[in-house]
Amino acid sequence: MRFGILGPSEILTDDGTPLSPGGPRPRALLTLLLLDAGRAVPADRLLDGLYGAEPPAGAANALQSQISRLRRRLAPHTAIEAVGAGYRLAVDPGAVDAHRFARLAAEGRAALATGDHPRAAAVLRDALALWRGPALPDLPGAHAERTRLEELRLAVVQDRVEADLGGGGGAELVPELRALVAEHPLSERLYGQLMRALHAGGRPAEALTVFEEARGVLADELGADPSPELSALHLDLLRARPGAPARPRLPAQLTRFIGREEELARTAEVSAASRLVTLTGPGGVGKTRLALEAARTAPDVCLVELAPLADGERIPYAVLAALGVRDGFCAPATDATDRLLAALEDRAVLLVLDNCEHLIEAAARTAALLLGACPGVRILATSRESLGITGEVLVPVPPLPEEPAVRLLLDRARAVRPDVDGDHARVPEICRALDGLPLAIELAAARLRTLSPQELAERLHDRFRLLARGDRAKAPRHRTLRAVVEWSWELLDAQERELASRLTVFRGGATLDAVAAVCAVPYPEDVLASLVEKSFVEVSGGRYRMLETIRAFAAEELTGGAEHLTGAAGLKDAHAAYFLQLAERAQPYLRGGEQLPWLARLAAEHENLDAALRRLTDTAPREALRLMAALTWFRRLRGLHGERVGQARALLGAVGDEPPAGLAEEYALCLMNAVSGQGDDPADPGLVARAAAVMATLGTPLRLPFTVVLWSLTGGPQLAVDAHVRVQVGDEPWGRALLDLGLAYQAWFSGRADEAEEVFTRAWEGFRATGDRWGMANCLDPLGGFAHARGAHARALALLDEGLTHVRELDAPEETADLLHRRAYVLLALGAHEEAAAHFARCRDLARTAGAADKVAGALRGLGDTARHAGDTSGARGHYESALQACAATWFSVGETVRILIGLGRTAAAEGDTGAGRDWLAQARAQALSASDVLLPADVADALADLAARPQEAAELLGAAAGLRGLCLDGDPDVVRTTRRTRACLSPEAFDEAFERGRRLRSAAVSAR
Repeated sequence: MRFGILGPSEILTDDGTPLSPGGPRPRALLTLLLLDAGRAVPADRLLDGLYGAEPPAGAANALQSQISRLRRRLAPHTAIEAVGAGYRLAVDPGAVDAHRFARLAAEGRAALATGDHPRAAAVLRDALALWRGPALPDLPGAHAERTRLEELRLAVVQDRVEADLGGGGGAELVPELRALVAEHPLSERLYGQLMRALHAGGRPAEALTVFEEARGVLADELGADPSPELSALHLDLLRARPGAPARPRLPAQLTRFIGREEELARTAEVSAASRLVTLTGPGGVGKTRLALEAARTAPDVCLVELAPLADGERIPYAVLAALGVRDGFCAPATDATDRLLAALEDRAVLLVLDNCEHLIEAAARTAALLLGACPGVRILATSRESLGITGEVLVPVPPLPEEPAVRLLLDRARAVRPDVDGDHARVPEICRALDGLPLAIELAAARLRTLSPQELAERLHDRFRLLARGDRAKAPRHRTLRAVVEWSWELLDAQERELASRLTVFRGGATLDAVAAVCAVPYPEDVLASLVEKSFVEVSGGRYRMLETIRAFAAEELTGGAEHLTGAAGLKDAHAAYFLQLAERAQPYLRGGEQLPWLARLAAEHENLDAALRRLTDTAPREALRLMAALTWFRRLRGLHGERVGQARALLGAVGDEPPAGLAEEYALCLMNAVSGQGDDPADPGLVARAAAVMATLGTPLRLPFTVVLWSLTGGPQLAVDAHVRVQVGDEPWGRALLDLGLAYQAWFSGRADEAEEVFTRAWEGFRATGDRWGMANCLDPLGGFAHARGAHARALALLDEGLTHVRELDAPEETADLLHRRAYVLLALGAHEEAAAHFARCRDLARTAGAADKVAGALRGLGDTARHAGDTSGARGHYESALQACAATWFSVGETVRILIGLGRTAAAEGDTGAGRDWLAQARAQALSASDVLLPADVADALADLAARPQEAAELLGAAAGLRGLCLDGDPDVVRTTRRTRACLSPEAFDEAFERGRRLRSAAVSAR
């Protein structure tokens, strides 16, 4: 969907159909949510935006009602999710014109900063075209936000004019600029642009007159003189040299500047408001190149390279030399600092102080002195740590994201090897392995002259040897990857080096608590802060992490140090012990109301937990069993099936063929995790048999009650909840709700629909009491199915949407796929074929991600059913055949196979080939009657009814299906169509009599056909 708030509120679906949000209050609510699209908006802020500082009584309830109404209007295109104490509109910010405008504005400004005037003008025009009227008209109280947007719009207009001027524009811009100056009479930038446009259009006298007009307005309104920049432009025009630089320009670059649009825009933005801006980041990240590109449009700029200096006292001399000031500028007795101040006292210049980190104290003193004594001086510094001066604005320069990193690699590689394979699958992997560091990527690109992407990727484990040949023209510290990191390492003190070395034991970062516990450093906050300040460690969301390149270097320096740690081995043992304790602590919380923060915590530690499991498998298999068991439910919720099989089989090899004493439950879970579920895996049957034997020995209430769930999924559908299982789940509330869930499925698969619905409801209430979203969602799925079966489609969608809210919060792909699958069939019954197909496609993708082959087959079957109902029998057959192939990859997909065969039979019948249709249904019937699930023969009976030769036979089969199932499928379009056609051929009495006869016969009626 697309949303507009730069003008009257507008909603457009993907095909361009407008959608009304409702009256004034819903429009205001939608606007508030769109301003923070994709992020949670606290309810208090929504109330304040809707009602002001003093909302009326009952406003909170009214807000909930308005959210519900707006949610219904937007469904099923997008969702409004309850998040904590607020709400989130689940849309990408790029779908909202205001956010798209801000992004395009930044892109245009970045293009302008690099001198790409045609692209800048085009992008900025696209941005301005998004405005359809005044911003936020449906939110009258949003004065600050409206002002911000209007000011940004004016800045974009000015940037676009700047781009037009840079592209050769002149006289044609004058009318627009005069109108803008009249509307904004205090904008010196507009006066300057008007002066330049007039001069470029051959009207220099008018240009000089504009300066006098500006001088008068500024004096009258502000009591101020024109800025140094506007005065300098006036002087240039008097000399007939508009825009000519006062000094030699920055060094010309030999390669294209790629990426960094956001950082360029940010640098330009803060430079307009601050006289000291420092670009910070690790070595090799591209701070110098970014600074040069950002400074390129400055009218007077000077690059001062500090890297060659070994003494901070030489900085003033370096600045003087860069400025071109020679010894004869002042009296010989005048020291360098005095000469520098004299040279810059009346000059408006941008100094680029490059590579300040090794002389940080002296660089800070010099910068503070110049900024305090020379009002026209501005400084753009690059450093691996900040200068630490009041008024300094930092612009962090992170590694390149994957897309621009790939572009950079290919651009540099094609300079040395034009035929390099840019589509090679390992190209993005190379960029990720090199942390997106531009210097490392450029060094790697040079190696692609003789290596293929495959060969290069395979050698990156030894990156410092591989990337040891660089540009001979560069400084030695920028010629090799090792030299870049070594430069930063030498700037650390002994305590920082020691902690940096120990941090290498972590994978994917670590929290402060983990660092303190594993690294045996009592209060690491200060040292970590120093490492962050020096760009050796990154911190985000309370987690500290190293770039992999820096981590690899620091790992080489690891020496141990603490008495109870014997080098790297002891550190790895401490790491494994910490994360075993964390996983076991988290395990019970994953089944209750606190599951979301604990799931997020385990997800953040995913790499560390995997590393701990590998370490314990090698050194302490008993503890490894405990860790795998503690992580099993987390991995189940997050659909992390693919990675567990190899780990579990390796662990079984380390443990042996018998459960260790006291760890039978953990051993059983390890066996279940080792089952791949692939139909052609010869190891699976033996693993399942061993798991069954161990499960049979577990009698007392299980410490990990989810073991019962995993066993039902591993061993195939378990239809009997016997006394043994009741003992295993125990009396714990979650276990009782789980038991009810099993009993409900048992009743459902046995054809007792009313009882099943009642017990599913009871289970849902039990899970709701514990706060477990997984349990609630797994009850809402079948409850939605019952509503759908009865034709209560609105009720079904409401139940399923509630379940989807839960599983999306859990980020559980399998359960999300299940609910989307069910929801798609409700949409199919409503005739919404395109939406149903989109649901099934999403379901297929989620199931593939989770490695659930049976659910992939179910989604493909759904796509086949959708195509068949839309009249595309050829497409339907293709989907069904793909679904059968997916079924072959798993050994417990009898139900899916039966339903796919039914789909093929219905498709053949729709094409007029009833003989082939009956053949397919005969295969379906044979498999269905061998299963213990009565729902399968019921589905076959419904399909046979559609092909029955006589209406009485069709009615009997419909009755048999209803009898087996325990209810009629009043919401299934196939069954509804067959029923309607059969009733048309029989009297009401004859239909009812045949239907009841079939209901009594049930499975006998099916097997007789």
